[in-house]
Amino acid sequence: MLVLGTLSLHAQTGTAAPAKTTKKTKQAKTVIAVKVEESQDAKAIRELQEKMAAQQAQIDALTQQNADKDAALSTAQTNAANAASQAAAASAQAQSAADAAQAQAATVTAVKSDVSDLKNANVGLATTINDTKKDLNDKIDSPDAIHYKGVTLSPAGSFIAAETVNRTTATASGINTAFTGIPLNYSDASELSEFYGTGRQSRIALTAQGKLANMTLTGHWEADWLSAGADSNNNQSNSYTMRQRVLYGEAKMNSGWDVSAGTGWDLVAETTQGLQRGTEILPATIDAQYEAGFAWTRQFSFRFTKNIGQHVFAGFSVENAETLNPGGQNLPSNVLIGSAGAGGGHFNAGANYSFNYAPDLVAKIAVEPGWGHWELFGIQRTFRDRIYPTTGTPYNTKTVGAGVGGGFRGPLAGKKATIYLKGLYGQGVGRYGSSTIGDITLRPDGSISPLHGFSALGGIQLDPTKRLSLYFDYGGDYIGRDWRMSGTSEVGYGARNADMSGCRIEPASTAANPSADPTTPGNSTNGCKGNNKDVQEFTAGYWFNFYNGPKGRLRQGIQYSLMRRDLWSGAGGTLNPGGGSYGDDNMIFTSFRYYLP
Repeated sequence: MLVLGTLSLHAQTGTAAPAKTTKKTKQAKTVIAVKVEESQDAKAIRELQEKMAAQQAQIDALTQQNADKDAALSTAQTNAANAASQAAAASAQAQSAADAAQAQAATVTAVKSDVSDLKNANVGLATTINDTKKDLNDKIDSPDAIHYKGVTLSPAGSFIAAETVNRTTATASGINTAFTGIPLNYSDASELSEFYGTGRQSRIALTAQGKLANMTLTGHWEADWLSAGADSNNNQSNSYTMRQRVLYGEAKMNSGWDVSAGTGWDLVAETTQGLQRGTEILPATIDAQYEAGFAWTRQFSFRFTKNIGQHVFAGFSVENAETLNPGGQNLPSNVLIGSAGAGGGHFNAGANYSFNYAPDLVAKIAVEPGWGHWELFGIQRTFRDRIYPTTGTPYNTKTVGAGVGGGFRGPLAGKKATIYLKGLYGQGVGRYGSSTIGDITLRPDGSISPLHGFSALGGIQLDPTKRLSLYFDYGGDYIGRDWRMSGTSEVGYGARNADMSGCRIEPASTAANPSADPTTPGNSTNGCKGNNKDVQEFTAGYWFNFYNGPKGRLRQGIQYSLMRRDLWSGAGGTLNPGGGSYGDDNMIFTSFRYYLP
């Protein structure tokens, strides 16, 4: 482009200032030459101009192309930037969408979980509603208890009993055996058997319970027909009177204290849940006197117990006292211990009531360490009488008796078996033994001497099925000798010179036994004056539940007992050279019972 410009400039300069000649020829030649030259130059210039124009056009085209490219590039860059921005925005939106999707997924998962939980809750709620409805219907149609002003009333424990007893020797004692009344061998009653059928052990019970914020109040009543009125008999109508069996009130605190008062099982009786009333466990016998060796009373008491943690329980009880009539030989009669009941005081005129100095006191501790239930208890008793000496002023005497006992009960073989053992030893605790052999005897001067003795009962119970229960027990009550010499006489219990000449003999006639009471056929007991030494009993039996469910319980049982009563030996003479005597009795009990649910 510079060369073309220079040439153009040069051409223009030559044209504008041509050289002047003086000569026309030379001028003409010069003009021709110049024209030729000019023509060639113009042509060259024109060609150059055309080339330049063409090149310019190319340049312009290229420039336009470049501009177009630049514009396109700029547009592309702008578009790219816009695309990048849009991509970034889209990426952000995508990330936001992903985050939202993830959050939504989590929300959906949570919602699904909530829905699932709600479904389960609805199912559970439906089940609860159905169960509640069923429970309400059951309570309406067949309530477990009657509700009265916030108190529940339940007849649980009531049953109807149809029972029989067959003994190989006659005791005339009905469904409850008089353990110390077992006839001695060779006596008249030992030669006769007896059978009785009765419903007297049927029981009616009622428990009232009200719950407060800090305690539970309970009242419990039980009664049966094991008592007799003045005109009760079996002659034509088996009519017997109802008796008070259990009647007490209780306040059980949430703090573990339990206060109760009334007539019921004493604190000596074994319990299964701490020391709580109503959880007493008794021998499984049909015999209403239970079992020889079983330590118990059922009497008035005022009881305090405390749960010390989950496994230790302590209790103290003030119990009604009663002293059994003194037993022994040659006892002085110038004493006053008690008397027959006064009708005006609503006591039985045919029974003896002691004039008690103080109540019996019982303290007990129970432990449930994880296996079994263990107990340890102590009893304190106070005896007194008034002595009227041959000469001098009457005076009172007081003597203290005491005893200690304990036992355990524990499951074996996955609760298919239970073993148990319980015993009581002491001075003057005979009335707590089921045989009630004796509490005291008298010294020659009339003062009281508590008799030492013990009671023990052990056994095993098998529960192979929910319907069947078997039990095997052995127990006994024992009272030791306690006598003193007064001149040539032995005074007291178990005297060695007691007349035993009429024991182990049934005379063919009263004349064969001069010491016999002539008004009683074959009587040989007047010549058999030894005191009871012990009563022992072996028992085996079973209970079978035909039905046990919401409609009650129907069960049947059979009990077999072999009982033996031994006397302390004495002076036997020629008719009874050994000086001893005993009686045994084989007894079979049956029971058919329906229990209220």
